[in-house]
Amino acid sequence: MIEIKGLSQSYKSKQVLKDIHLTIEKNEYCALVGRNGAGKSTLIRSILGLQPVKKGTITLGGYPNKKSDWKKIVSYLPEKFHLYPHLTGEENMRFFASLGTDGIDDRKIEEKLKLVSLWEDRHQQVKSYSKGMLQRLGLCVMLYYDTEVLILDEPTSGLDPLGREEILQILKSLSGKTIFMASHHMDEIKQICTHVAFLEDGRMTKYTVDGFMEEHLKRGVAK
Repeated sequence: MIEIKGLSQSYKSKQVLKDIHLTIEKNEYCALVGRNGAGKSTLIRSILGLQPVKKGTITLGGYPNKKSDWKKIVSYLPEKFHLYPHLTGEENMRFFASLGTDGIDDRKIEEKLKLVSLWEDRHQQVKSYSKGMLQRLGLCVMLYYDTEVLILDEPTSGLDPLGREEILQILKSLSGKTIFMASHHMDEIKQICTHVAFLEDGRMTKYTVDGFMEEHLKRGVAK
């Protein structure tokens, strides 16, 4: 579903990504792991076409990311998703649903709000939501589009243990999805991911989760 060949990116004289090769298969849950500054955000931005590719190619579901065709199969949840605080949860959903090509589907809005346990809170203004509720609403917006590929940037960042577990349970409940998720929480990676894409010194190595733990626990990377 995601194929990266020979991707290199640099800022001025510093090379951030060096000849990255990565394939993420259909229905794979792959974590993107690396130390702060390793280039995880640069890689995600490159995949999404938010940063021009200087060298290499990226395809999503067989579509080159330089064209817009891939957008019908990919949804993206940034670490900080912009919601409208003076609108209710349902009004936010209806607004983002209206941006799609198929219009507003009231049944689907109800279904997704129930999936993220926000149906009972749908009439509250978002400014009254907790951080965990805000993150679940952002995830709900992404899930509304029902795409095959989900790209998430630190989806549990800043959440307390209960909030993190709520997000993980939602992701576990999904079927028929391919997920690429930046994370630094090894416990949640072990819970939901099948593979790890590890960025170090600008280069990429892909492992099974068990293989990553075995290889890097002794080095202090996987804790």
